[in-house]
Amino acid sequence: MTPEVTVPHPAPRVAVIGAGPAGLATLKALADNGIRAKCFEAGDRVGGLWIFGAPHSSAYRTLHLNTSRGRTEFADFPMPADWPDYPDHTRVAGYLRDYADTFRLTGLVSLQHTVQRVTRQPDGTWEVAATGPHGSITERFDAVVVANGHNSTPRPASYPGEITAEQLHSHHYRGPEQLAGRRVLVVGGGNSAMDIAVDSSHVAEQTLLSLRRGVWIVPKHLLGKPSDTLNGALAKRLPWRMRQRISQTMLRLTVGSPTRYGLPEPGEGFLQDHPTLSDGLLSRLSHGEIDPRPGIERIDGEVVSFVDGTKAAVDLIVWCTGYQINLPFLEQALLGAGADRMPLYRRVFHLEATGLMFVGLIQSTGAALPVVEAQARLVAAHLAGSYALPTLAQQRTDCEAVLRAAHDRWGDRRPAMRIDFDAYLTLAARELREGARRRARGQGIAWSAK
Repeated sequence: MTPEVTVPHPAPRVAVIGAGPAGLATLKALADNGIRAKCFEAGDRVGGLWIFGAPHSSAYRTLHLNTSRGRTEFADFPMPADWPDYPDHTRVAGYLRDYADTFRLTGLVSLQHTVQRVTRQPDGTWEVAATGPHGSITERFDAVVVANGHNSTPRPASYPGEITAEQLHSHHYRGPEQLAGRRVLVVGGGNSAMDIAVDSSHVAEQTLLSLRRGVWIVPKHLLGKPSDTLNGALAKRLPWRMRQRISQTMLRLTVGSPTRYGLPEPGEGFLQDHPTLSDGLLSRLSHGEIDPRPGIERIDGEVVSFVDGTKAAVDLIVWCTGYQINLPFLEQALLGAGADRMPLYRRVFHLEATGLMFVGLIQSTGAALPVVEAQARLVAAHLAGSYALPTLAQQRTDCEAVLRAAHDRWGDRRPAMRIDFDAYLTLAARELREGARRRARGQGIAWSAK
């Protein structure tokens, strides 16, 4: 049951795009604050990318969380205590469905409705046009929250040469049967690449793994605990540079350098890129079941030439090359230099377009669910009138400072989207308190209904 909350009249009406974790967290936060909302979801059920077999989903049969249960769950809806540390996709999808049912969110979601266009109107409201099972609809809202995720549009890879080998992006991978008996090359260093390479090593004739740059491979358990809980404990006491040194020392003592397994040395320090968690990869490498290779130089037919001068014949290439951010329903003027470079205050609030907010447009060093929950609370508090934003000039100054710090830490790899999981949660909680104080003092920018 969500508590009844009195919102200054008239309460805004809000459109939420997407009913995955970010959209559901937003719907709950809005409901907790007595704010009317309607959610548009392209799929036929809630849960987003965790719905195995859904057209937009990248879930595969062997998919599990790569952050531990205790560090992934919503704060106000714990995962069952008897679940394993790293639940599989079926459990996570069920958890999201139960979350929606428990807090009566399902009735707020218009399933099989794809948003085609979101446009700002002269009076400051927003028009949302969508197509659904019964045709097109257009509705007006006071605010729009974009919560549709950014892992649905595969990023293509391009190399010199003409490829005749079969190609598959990890987005379309569903299970090991797609790899059985093949000569497989997996390209990429993220969690999906490692999972697919391990799957392949059990069923394929040959499995090669190509990484153009090194990554930190972290076992899912260290010192008998889920590995991300150790860094979380340190985050409460130490700055990230010190945590980095401690973590790197621990990894070298427990599993050794990545070069020991034939992988490239990471070019960046730990916590300066998304960590890759895998229990199976290092074991399969050390048993010779996965053949590590450096970056690709060119591909001629089925022959892949690598930058170290070696070659290999393959008949299936699995591209684990990430995703493009795709927000086709927003006008280019709102996106500016690009969706991954928008200056958003606290990675949530659009600086120019009042009433346009984003939940989940981040790349975190940890889990996503607690982050989107924190962002959703900022959105709801602002729309409820209890949280005021700083002045626009202050927001710009803050965004510039945050971007500089992100460049220093993460370089040019989407710095505007990068967040430190623990630091961001602390920042979001403090921001909520400071925004409430601004509102009480009549300072900053408070929400006003159109």
